[in-house]
This record gives sequence, structure tokens and C-alpha cells, in this order.
Amino acid sequence: MIRKILMKNLTCSNCIAKIERRAARLPYVNSASFNFANQTLLVDFSDDVDETLALKEIKAIVDVLEDNIVTQYVEQKIEEKKIHFLKEYLWVLIGMGIIFFTFSAYRIPIWINSIFGTNFELWPQLVTTILYWVGYVLLISKLLLVQIKGIRNFNFFNESTLMIIATFAAMFLGKHEESIAVVILYSIGEYLQSRAVQKSKNEIASLIDLKVDYANVLEEDKIIVKDPLQVKVNDILVIKKGERVPLDGIVCQGSTSLNTSELTGETKLLSVDAGSPVLSGHINVGNIIHLKATKEYHDSTLARIIDLIENSTTKKSKTELFITKFARIYTPIVVALAGLLVLYGILFDPNNVTTTSGYIYRAAIFLVISCPCSLVLSVPLSYYAGIGTAAKNGILFKGSAYLQTLTDVKMIALDKTGTLTYGAFFVQEYTNQETLRIAASIEKYSSHPIAQAIVEYNQLPLYDLEEVEEIAGYGIKGIWNGKTVLAGSRRFLESYQITISDEKLPVGSYTFVSVADEYLGYVIVKDELKETSMETVRRFTKQYDTLMLTGDNEDSAYEIATKLGGIEYYSELLPEQKLTKFDAIRTNSVSLYVGDGINDAPLLKNADIGVSMGSASDLAIEVADIIIMNNDIRLLEKAIRIAKKTRLIATENIVLSMIVKLMFLALSAAGLMWMWLSIFADVGIALLCVLNALRIVYQKKYLEILPSQQTSKEKIGRLK
Repeated sequence: MIRKILMKNLTCSNCIAKIERRAARLPYVNSASFNFANQTLLVDFSDDVDETLALKEIKAIVDVLEDNIVTQYVEQKIEEKKIHFLKEYLWVLIGMGIIFFTFSAYRIPIWINSIFGTNFELWPQLVTTILYWVGYVLLISKLLLVQIKGIRNFNFFNESTLMIIATFAAMFLGKHEESIAVVILYSIGEYLQSRAVQKSKNEIASLIDLKVDYANVLEEDKIIVKDPLQVKVNDILVIKKGERVPLDGIVCQGSTSLNTSELTGETKLLSVDAGSPVLSGHINVGNIIHLKATKEYHDSTLARIIDLIENSTTKKSKTELFITKFARIYTPIVVALAGLLVLYGILFDPNNVTTTSGYIYRAAIFLVISCPCSLVLSVPLSYYAGIGTAAKNGILFKGSAYLQTLTDVKMIALDKTGTLTYGAFFVQEYTNQETLRIAASIEKYSSHPIAQAIVEYNQLPLYDLEEVEEIAGYGIKGIWNGKTVLAGSRRFLESYQITISDEKLPVGSYTFVSVADEYLGYVIVKDELKETSMETVRRFTKQYDTLMLTGDNEDSAYEIATKLGGIEYYSELLPEQKLTKFDAIRTNSVSLYVGDGINDAPLLKNADIGVSMGSASDLAIEVADIIIMNNDIRLLEKAIRIAKKTRLIATENIVLSMIVKLMFLALSAAGLMWMWLSIFADVGIALLCVLNALRIVYQKKYLEILPSQQTSKEKIGRLK
């Protein structure tokens, strides 16, 4: 049971990692993962959990690490307490006042003396030192309170500890002004970092801002505004111009154009009229329409997409997991190095331990640099930016793990029907009207696209059959007037010892028909290759081992493979044979499979990455790792680009952070660094990494499709 716990105002990246770990250790918690964009902790509870007690214990964990965090279940409506700035920061402001007064009283006489050559002194140096200490203690009072809480709960290695020890050491050495400057710069940097992170989260969240706050329900000629959760199946909704469709439904009155770009990434408007199915999340840009709801909100396309995106943080990439583990040991290691640096000075250079640039001062700088914020914050933010950008383009990743794995793909296997072709079958040829009529009579019991095409094409009254049974991958059989009727593949009929006399047939998908163990004839159904498939697959072949797996006959598979540039293909495969063949031909490298049918589900689940089209069966969508909303295979290419860009920027952030920190540590050890400047290696570099992560959102060039890739024939699929 997954619950969402809001943690409003939580911005400390290091604290987030600790909250995840500590919440996951609770006996009734299976896993816990923080969602950066909407500041929620996704907690997988055991079934017998007391949710009130669980929230209380998780809130206690949060309060130990951070102040003023609103912790509650997402659906709870709790009035947030307003923080009075003056009351909250009174002692800090008093400390700032004392420091400013002391600085003025100490420095102004020095400037006057330097100008006029006098020897004026307002008070003894001891008074200045005492006042600076009083101001310093008040200035860090909030940090001290957080640290006392942390020590009480055995939380020693955190930013508060490091900053207090470092600045206290500088104060002890007489570097009062520099120590205070470090605290002020650190506070300003933390504030700017918090604002930048919040801004970044808002930018990423805006990419996937699909929430619907209300629905206009028509009741007895009156429009009642309701929460989408209150709408029932068969309720009539009124969708006005500019409004987002709140639930899946069918247009029952009016016609309009819909903007589908936020779900599919497709810029072309979709025209709908009476009888047209409409997905939730589309925006009405034309006339008012009436819509009959076909699903409740929690089952609608929009709710499922939002859930997929929000739960994507539960499956973290290897890079994120590595950074989380690394951050746990990085700070203790740097603190230990600081201790060793002081020990080295005591043993080999004792006269330079307590000087203003000695080993204690250098060790204090180590502590300032030791916080891993830039790593812990920027890497997850980069991956979430990648997931948000992909969602904006009609590509849904079920986790950042798949975003990273996608960059390692070496082999791509593709289903034919509905993936490379439109999946819109049409009857091309048939033996005679009776063959077509009998085929349609039995195929009406099947949901296969070929069966539906035959039923729709037939114009004659259908026969009534009994004991109908469909054999997946083969065909369908039933009883008509006491006679056995078979319709399916050549192999299916031959398994009943029925000889098919037709040998030379046009290219297409065959449905052979027999009645009472006698071959009757055939119906040939054909499908068109998507124009987008040709260019995209040919580009794939230049970078990946690309092949096609299909249950269709040899002639149809050969024709499609030839049009795609002569790619490797395997035809006439049953669902279990597809899986066996895929396992046989893939190497130890990362493999990807793209499909859309129920029969593709085993392969989608077995591949390192399973990619499902938006019009796929519910089962295929459920087991897939990536969903392409508008059925355009070009989006797979775009998904790979987004994945590579995300991994590149995450790597850049890691390398930049480590190089700067190591450089500052080396300069500090050599006595060539100032403490105030070392703040750049902490909050400064964290700010740069956050801004760098946003390049995934703002840069568009890497997503551009060349003019040669654009086609005039595009079809928009739908998520069932």
C-alpha cells in the first residue's frame, strides 16, 4: 500500500536522503522514496499499518532533521501555521545587530587612525572579542538548536555540525570577522540554493502540470461543479473552451478540436465529434462539447499518467543510488582527513597548529567543504528533469533507472503490427462472400485487430455459433449447425489435418477458413507501414542491432523488413516463440523490445527495457518500462536523446562537484585557501549544478527532428 506524505518546505538534500533511509527502516515500511518535484515522500506501507501512528513517527524523523516542515498525508487539509519572521529570527537579528555595531566600533577608529595618524581606541580589544563572540553565538543560535536535536537522536554528521565546528575553530583562532562572514555567506547561499531548488522543482513540475481541479457535470439542465473524484460513469460532462477534459469519455453532443500536446507531445489538433472517444488531459480549444464519462477519475488516462510520473522516483538510477551511498561516507571521510591534518601539524609542525593560517584553520576549511549537497541534490534533480521533459514530449518513464539503462541499449527488437505499422487493418481480398460471412461470424468473438477488420468489412447477416474458443497465436474455432468452424493461420488448420489448396496468394495477413473439416477459402487482410517507421528504423540500424519479431506470415514480414532497409526479421512466431527467439539472439548487452499487444507482454517484461505504445493493451502498458503516448516510433529516438542528455548532465554535475571540492581541499591542506571563499565549494557549486540540471528542460536543440524525418501522415494513439 503506497501512501504519499507531503513534506512542504523541505529543501535540504542531505536531510532528504536521511529521511528516506530512516523511514525505510521502520518495521511497517517496505520502501520510501522522495519525489523532488512535488515534495512528497512515497511510502510503501505493509497492509496492517496504523497510518496515524506511522505519520506521527515519520514526522518525528523529519522534525529532528529540519524545522518548519509541514508533514501530512497529501489528501489531508490542514491549515498551515504562518511563520512570523520577527519571532522566528529575533535572536539571529539581535546577533546581527551586535555584530554590525561591534564591526563599526572596531573598524571606524582604525580607518580614522590610518587617515589622521592618531591612536584612538573606543574600547579595549577584549570587549571587541567578547561582543563578537556574543553576536556569533546568537547568529548561529538556530543552527545550535538543530544540532542539539541531532545529537539527541545520534545525528552527528550534518551541515550544522560542520559549520559550527569550522566557524568555532576560526573564532578560537581570532578570525572573528571571517568566521562571522562565513556564517552569513553560508546562510545567504543556503537561501539562494533553496530558492533555486524550489524554482527548479516548479519548472520541472510545470512540464507535467496535468492536474484537473473540477468537472462541470450536467444534472437536470443545470451545470454542477464537482471534484473529479465525485464524477461517476455515465455522468454527462460539459467541456468549455480552454478547459481540460477531466475524465475519459465519449462525445455525445457537439464537435470541437482538442489540444493533445501535453499528453502526446503532438502539436497537431485532434478533431472530435459525436461518438468520438476522448482522453482526459486533452484541452478543448474549440466549441463546447458534452461528454459521457466512461471511467471514474482514478481509472482515467490522466490519473494513471500522473501516478506513473509521481511514482517514477521509486525506481532510482544506478547513479542516484551510488551518489546516495557515496554521500553517506563522503562527509565522515573529509572530517577524518581534517582530524588527520591537525594531527600531522601536532606531530611534525607544532608551531603552526594554532596560527591564523595553521592546521586547525585548514582543518576548519575542510569541514566547510565536506557537505555533499551539490551531489545529493543535483543528480536526482537532473533525472527528474529528464523524466519531466520526456513526459512533456509524450514519453512516460516509470523510473529514472530506465532513463539511465536506455543509454546502454545495444539491441532493439520491434513488434510489427501496431508498432511499425498503423495496426489499422483492411480486407484486401477474399475467396467469396460466403467465406467472408463465415469468417466474420466467428471472428466477432475475437478482439484481435485482424478479426475486427473482417467483421467491419462484412455486410451480410452473421451466423450464430456456439462453443467458441480462441487459441492465442493460432486462430479461433466454434460450432455452427453442428459443424466445426475453424478460422486462423495455415498452421492452425493443418493441425486439424485440413489441407489448404491455395498456394500462391497476395502478400498480406491470411485468415484461412474451414467448415466440417473441409477447406472453404481465405480472407487476406493488410496493414500499412507507418512512414515514420522507415526513417527511424533505418537510423536505428546504424547504431543498434535492430530486428523485427512478428507472428505474421513470411511474405508479409519480408515485405515490411525490405521497406525498412532489409533489417533482420523472424516471422510466424507464437507468443512463447517470440520470447524464446528474443532470449536466443540477445547477447549480454542491454536489450530493448517495443510492442503493443497482449502477446507482447511476456517480452516487454523480460527485456531489459520494455517500451509500449500508448494504444497498447492494459497488460502491455502495465509491464512496460516506457510508454510512448502517440504511437510514433520517432519518440523512442527522442527518448534515447533525452536519456543521453540527462546522463551527460548528471555526470557533468558529479565531475564538476568533485573537481572543485578536491581542488579546494588540496589548496586548504597547503594553506592557500580562505574560509570565506570555501563557501563556493559548498553552496556555490550546488547552485551551479542545479542550474546546469535545468539545461535538460530549456535546451531544445537536442530534441529537434530533422525536416527529412517529418511526415504528412501521422496518427495519434490513445492510452486505453
